[in-house]
Amino acid sequence: MRKDQLKPDLGFEETSLCIPISSILPLRAVTDRIKTSVKYAQIAASIAEVGIIEAPVVVRSADDPDNFALLDGHLRLAILRERGETEVICLVAKEDEAYTYNKRISRMAIIQEHKMILNAVRKGVSEERLAKALNVNISNIRTKRNLLTGICPEAVTLLKNKHIAIHVFTELRFLKPVRQIEAAELMIAMNRFSVSYAKSIVAATSPQMLAENRKRRGKSLSAAQIARMQHESENLEREFRAIEKSYGADHLDLTLALGYIGGLMESAAMVRYLAHKWPDILAVFQKLADEDKSPSIL
Repeated sequence: MRKDQLKPDLGFEETSLCIPISSILPLRAVTDRIKTSVKYAQIAASIAEVGIIEAPVVVRSADDPDNFALLDGHLRLAILRERGETEVICLVAKEDEAYTYNKRISRMAIIQEHKMILNAVRKGVSEERLAKALNVNISNIRTKRNLLTGICPEAVTLLKNKHIAIHVFTELRFLKPVRQIEAAELMIAMNRFSVSYAKSIVAATSPQMLAENRKRRGKSLSAAQIARMQHESENLEREFRAIEKSYGADHLDLTLALGYIGGLMESAAMVRYLAHKWPDILAVFQKLADEDKSPSIL
């Protein structure tokens, strides 16, 4: 990544660093169970074939600026240790809270994977090597490389951090850009990103909103069915707009509440009191505090 891409969004230091692995402290252990997982084997194969595509992210220790805590890239670092590597190039974040960094990204969402593949291709990695590294068919690599062809940028922005079935984008290509944006908003509002739901949106779309170079597939719906689905779609969109208006305030309230609960859980006296008087409430508070601070392990 270029420096000008990183600075505005994530607050990284201006230059990446080649750091001794012995100077990096992981925030989570990579267990034996994780090491036997398909994901671990896939990443290990990728590193062996094409090297590190996405640099780990670290933050400087407050006590010693030559030591670092690992915010993102635990599997990558564990694999490098197993390979006997002694150094790794890292991005250095300016923030010192792992949960803050990790809330801004969603690892391996399909659009993020698409960008990773494009980045590797730009670096000169062939599709054949990528397919071998990721242990997939080369047609799968090509499908992901061309994932966003025909998808408008606004829809991409809306869906960039969502875990979406790859063939949802095939359905979105049947729609004009304005309708693609509406479809993305509907999927987010309903928290449904399946191919079947995308197909239902396409089926409920009027002919005027279909892409000119695309034809509707499958059985044709009757005028009454299309009208009913359009009506339901419009109702969902109105509900989405209503929720959107209060989302900012609701999110702020929840963030403040989580921060307050986290502060309570740092008080030994409060934990003892709740354990004695309200153990059920303590269990819920501890779960909320732990989930709020859980870092990504990839």
